[in-house]
Amino acid sequence: MDEDRMAQFLERVITDAGAAVAGLCTSLGDRLGLYTAMASAGPLTSRQLAIRTGLHERYVREWLAAQVAGEYLTYDARTDSYLLPDEHAAVLADPRAPTYAAGFFTMLQALYDTEDTLMEAFRTGEGVGWAEHSAALFEGTAKFFRPGYSAQLVPEWITAIDGLEEKLRHGASVADIGCGYGYSTMLMARAFPASTFHGYDFHEPSIDKARGIAEEQGLADRVEFDVASAQDFPGDGFDLITFFDCLHDIGDPGGALRQAARSLAEGGTCMIVEPNASADVLENVNPIGRAVTASSVAVCLPSALAQHGPEALGNHAGEEAVRRIADQAGLHHWTLAAESPVNRVYAAAH
Repeated sequence: MDEDRMAQFLERVITDAGAAVAGLCTSLGDRLGLYTAMASAGPLTSRQLAIRTGLHERYVREWLAAQVAGEYLTYDARTDSYLLPDEHAAVLADPRAPTYAAGFFTMLQALYDTEDTLMEAFRTGEGVGWAEHSAALFEGTAKFFRPGYSAQLVPEWITAIDGLEEKLRHGASVADIGCGYGYSTMLMARAFPASTFHGYDFHEPSIDKARGIAEEQGLADRVEFDVASAQDFPGDGFDLITFFDCLHDIGDPGGALRQAARSLAEGGTCMIVEPNASADVLENVNPIGRAVTASSVAVCLPSALAQHGPEALGNHAGEEAVRRIADQAGLHHWTLAAESPVNRVYAAAH
């Protein structure tokens, strides 16, 4: 055994353990409004931050120490004050910013809560259904994906598919499958008021949440949300059918794409957005690949297996597997329309 390599790996594992615990502190800072209170506020003492947030100063001071240890905040010993740099605020403090990433940590509560259930699933091969998780998973998923969709969906992904933007501007019918809280659906509805949008998800609490958000945002007149599975969502003649980061969570992705193929209008498009991860495990040896594949162990694969379908993809099945399923479903025309560090966007058609 190489003692130096062992020591280096031990340091790596301890670093990961620290990050795992610190993730709870990040989630607390996000959900309690600590980062938001510090954004653009300049240096603050623990007492000043506690007053701003209405929280107990002793807890706030302990949280601040952990944030400094992780280099999320800076500390000035002369004034006993803490600063959230603007560059860090762009990632931690503003859910509307395209760089906001703190939403991912909201999911941790739900993921760790299911550890015992996952252990049993590993032994039996059974799944862990989406609805078996706590609400923190649904909220965190919506919070995490919303900034990226806000930055890229309308200005980049839709414009990358020939003729799609023009069709939506003139008035098209759109189905968003696996819509969750409906942020993707509502982003399109706001950008293309002449079109109508239907969001479908098999998880009723998420659909209820989506309806409430649509009311709040004044979009209920052109966005409808209904409970339906990906294999039997109603309607036909859709000009666009979308699957945003959800096809790999479906126990029967082929059935979902066959339903999409049946429901598309002539000349319609199916947009499939999947994580930018590879079926080659060595290509995922990077921070994004690590986050994606770990999420698949905890959520994506168990969710698909819980549906007892013919094919549980996991979130890093890769383009070849998804393209094969689409072709078998009758979507023979396939294009990689856009790509980002996090996502790959495919356009499929009859």
